[in-house]
Amino acid sequence: MENKKDSSTSQVSLASTPSTARTASTRVLKPQNRWDTLRFYQKADALYQLTFAFTKRFLTRGDRTVDQMVQAARSGKQNIVEGTADGVTSSEMELRLMNVARASIKELKEDYSDYLATRGLSLWTAVHPRYDTMLRFCRDHNHADDFRPYFEKWSDEEMANTAFSLCRMIDRMMTTYIGRLEEKFVTEGGIKERMTAARLGYRTDQRERLRALETENTALRAEVARLQAIIENNTRPC
Repeated sequence: MENKKDSSTSQVSLASTPSTARTASTRVLKPQNRWDTLRFYQKADALYQLTFAFTKRFLTRGDRTVDQMVQAARSGKQNIVEGTADGVTSSEMELRLMNVARASIKELKEDYSDYLATRGLSLWTAVHPRYDTMLRFCRDHNHADDFRPYFEKWSDEEMANTAFSLCRMIDRMMTTYIGRLEEKFVTEGGIKERMTAARLGYRTDQRERLRALETENTALRAEVARLQAIIENNTRPC
């Protein structure tokens, strides 16, 4: 008996279907920004340190204004920290706390304006000979250590005008930042929308993977049938 050899057996290969599964790209938790790298936070921290030194030097202990100004300055910087941290899970909470921080800074700006007005001191404007120098210093320096050497040297008018300018800068910077957050919230939604998108993405991935496996299974069944036919043909008596 002579076995007939089918040359096709040397070319047998299992059918393969490339996997089409993919990992859902939708994030549920947003990456957290480093609040200490935000320039308006750095300036807010400098403003808090300056305000603490200012009230200690120029306001009477026990004066309610002391607590109000220090708490407003602290609220400004602390709500930036909390808002950035909470933004990982809740864009809505981040926006809310950022607006609280901004409102606190605006309140503090008004306190410095009132201090100057009630004591007959000048609120520097563009016509003041030192206005441009002060503005440039506040714009170019972000950290508390940049301002600290002057805490015991500046007069109350100098410190109040410096703090007032910092308040204005922080307010403008935060307004821009909050605007970007609002735009992002509108386009990407909050955590509920991101969770829904993640679940839908996961289900889509699973359906695609199942279809790929079914296609591969069909191809394997066909290959097994073909091989069985070859084997039967080769073992058939001459």
